[in-house]
Amino acid sequence: MKIFKLFAGILLFAISFNAAAQQDKLLYDTTAKPQLISRQFTFTEGASVDKKGNVFFTDQPDNKIWEYDINGKLSIFLDSAGRSNGMYFDHQGNLVTCADEHDQLWSISPQKKINVLLTNVRGHLMNGPNDIWIDAKGGIYMTDPYYQRDYWERVKPDLDGEKVYYLPKNSGQPIVVDSTIKKPNGIVGTPNGKYLYVADIGANKTYKYTINKNGTLSDRQLIIQQGADGITLDERGNIYLCGNGVTIYDPKGKKIAHIIINEPWTANLCFGGKYKDILFITASKALYALKMNIKGVE
Repeated sequence: MKIFKLFAGILLFAISFNAAAQQDKLLYDTTAKPQLISRQFTFTEGASVDKKGNVFFTDQPDNKIWEYDINGKLSIFLDSAGRSNGMYFDHQGNLVTCADEHDQLWSISPQKKINVLLTNVRGHLMNGPNDIWIDAKGGIYMTDPYYQRDYWERVKPDLDGEKVYYLPKNSGQPIVVDSTIKKPNGIVGTPNGKYLYVADIGANKTYKYTINKNGTLSDRQLIIQQGADGITLDERGNIYLCGNGVTIYDPKGKKIAHIIINEPWTANLCFGGKYKDILFITASKALYALKMNIKGVE
């Protein structure tokens, strides 16, 4: 009987291990390494994809936004980019950016015309807009942590706390949707508009919220005991967290994979390419790409 139980335990472990390995292989070829696109930058951030699959990202210290198109061409999209950080395309094809040089939100048209969407919160400078996600109604969810910049004159926050905001479309002021997070950073919502994920990089946690009809949030759940810089989702609802490489969790918060990136830090990521099946990763001074067996949802 003891031998049978031991054999059954070994068999169960083997099945579980094989299932985990198969899950990895379903997402991507684990024998393949992320491809280095370029390492000519100072610090890359803000990975975002347009409807065609072209990928845009920032080199924040050099104050530029770059484009890597579906044909493999790398070029500068915008110089003097307001020290843009996190970015996301709206439904009209404008690139909305966290321009934290003057703590603003910008909308940049395909013709590179800049429209300033937000300059303050009730007369106070924002901490430094960090990352955003735009819902189907055109409303913008934004994280606003405080990271001291060497290009600022101020040396302390003008606001009380580091919060998550929602800016309804055509509204001049955002509303606070969570004021209790220690240091909010990465943010992304589900395509159906039902749920929002926010990473608290200060507390090393990631939360899931229910999005209410008026844009407010409720039912906050600690889904992952790990914080993150950038976040994205794939078509199965898996959650991709940046920081030490890329860690992937299933929709219930179970870790299912880890992509190693040989750089000090991974800051952001998105699915791009013609079929939205290439994972692009901004990592320290570089941009990487990894062919996936699954598509993104952006």
